[in-house]
Amino acid sequence: MAGRHPLFVPLIFVGGLIFGFGLGFSHMARPEVVLQFLQFEDFGLLFVMFGAAIVTGIAFAVMPRLRDRAPLTDRPYGRRLKSLDRNVLIGGAIFGVGWGLSGICPGAAYASLGVGNVTILWALAGMFVGAYVQGVVRSQRTTTNRGVSSDD
Repeated sequence: MAGRHPLFVPLIFVGGLIFGFGLGFSHMARPEVVLQFLQFEDFGLLFVMFGAAIVTGIAFAVMPRLRDRAPLTDRPYGRRLKSLDRNVLIGGAIFGVGWGLSGICPGAAYASLGVGNVTILWALAGMFVGAYVQGVVRSQRTTTNRGVSSDD
């Protein structure tokens, strides 16, 4: 990939290691801890998310002032805003129901596998199947919408 710094992939890997270690260390890779948070019994997840939001907010505020382009991709900084529409609301609600039923968020699911929770494979399989089915449905809708012309 042209324009990317040679350290792009290794640094992404290191970021993933830090993310996974942090989730494991904070016990957020355990679905029962997440379920306790969702039942208002343990607020540790709130502090983990707040800490991540602070670090991310500082990085997003400071980096564009230090450089005009991202150091690893050499692309200009910019925001990709997604409008709040029906798909975002419905998708968020479905995600929330799945998260509430299983106690598993996608990032934490991989970390949970890393800490030895092999039963998490069922949840990961469900996430992949759900995403695949949604992709098939979306592509069928797109194909159907393209096949209907305004002249018919």
